[in-house]
Amino acid sequence: MPLLLIIGYVWPEPGSSAAGSRMLQLIRFFQSEGFAVTFASPAAHSEFAINLYSIGVTPETIRLNCSSFDDFIREIRPDVVLFDRFMMEEQFGWRVARYCPDAIRILDTEDLHCLREARRLAYKRQTDYREELVTLEIAKREIASIFRSDLTLMISEFEMELLVNNFKVDPAIIHYIPLLVDSEQSSLVPFEERKNFVFIGNFFHEPNWNCVKVLKNEIWPVLKEKVPEATMQIYGAYATQKVTDLHNPKERFWIMGRADDAKEVITNARVLLAPIRFGAGIKGKLLEAMLYGTPTVTTTIGAESMQDNGDWNGYISDDAAAFIANAATLYSDSELWNRKQQNGYRIVKARYTAKWHLEALKQRLHDLQHDLKQHRQANFIGAMLQHHSMQSTHYMAKWIAEKNKATQ
Repeated sequence: MPLLLIIGYVWPEPGSSAAGSRMLQLIRFFQSEGFAVTFASPAAHSEFAINLYSIGVTPETIRLNCSSFDDFIREIRPDVVLFDRFMMEEQFGWRVARYCPDAIRILDTEDLHCLREARRLAYKRQTDYREELVTLEIAKREIASIFRSDLTLMISEFEMELLVNNFKVDPAIIHYIPLLVDSEQSSLVPFEERKNFVFIGNFFHEPNWNCVKVLKNEIWPVLKEKVPEATMQIYGAYATQKVTDLHNPKERFWIMGRADDAKEVITNARVLLAPIRFGAGIKGKLLEAMLYGTPTVTTTIGAESMQDNGDWNGYISDDAAAFIANAATLYSDSELWNRKQQNGYRIVKARYTAKWHLEALKQRLHDLQHDLKQHRQANFIGAMLQHHSMQSTHYMAKWIAEKNKATQ
């Protein structure tokens, strides 16, 4: 039985973030292709992480900058290694290349971290994100990681185009696979039985914290006067004190904490609000809202790479006044609300059906398995970067390992 080794940045938490759900989807895909799966991570264990044993996955704890990983990978000899975000490829990719050179190396970006950071800086400095992007060290690191990998999984078509057009990445080494939906639409709560506005997001993710500040300071003070019967409910894992300090029942602004069941929370809300000012990738909260029949109001960045022929399951508004007006109208107009809900169902069916995307990924994996040598020969930049990475990172890692020994 072939073996997939996943090197995770964190232990997967499908209930806390879209990244955790995506990882679970990838695990199930490889299992359906006959792979045994081992998930290894240097991260601390979380009480909210999925029980990997329960889904047939072997968990392993690994260490950064430690030669014990070399022995580990030589022992298990994986056929495919999947790096969860570029930081894991930086840390462990050269070791995989040295001790298991025939293993296919796949990078899952989740989203482009450099794009997210460039947009954060642009938002803060009121500049163009493209100006920030070309100067960022993280961009150089992340793009180098993409070149070194045999295949990189991209969640956003916009990011695919950015890589090809701005960074001259060969389309042969990147593959589009978004968040996936494999269930048919079920009967959901109608307009009349829903109430309140909702936002949901993991607070480890800075764009989510920014969203809540925008809702609290810019959107809700005006919107609450237009819809006096509604409350604004904020859900999310890992809320810090600065988040909980925003809780204000008198203003009908509720910090609800971690959602035990995201589907229930989103399904019972009438409208989901996501004034996303910076970020990258596609937004799990917005896809879930479409799937659960909850119209949304978001921004251009929020809806990036998620529309279908211009349709949206609500409104896309970058201006605060328009955002507020659209949210109030959508909340109050049942006929409009139902039309927007149907738009969401159509988008999900057209763009996120699992079967189509998994068939395409299966074919890419098959091609790599049968023609890996030629595939690598065509990626000279990747081979060059791998060579220099192995030289520089190898000696840096040895120095750190020796330093760690000396301090023990």
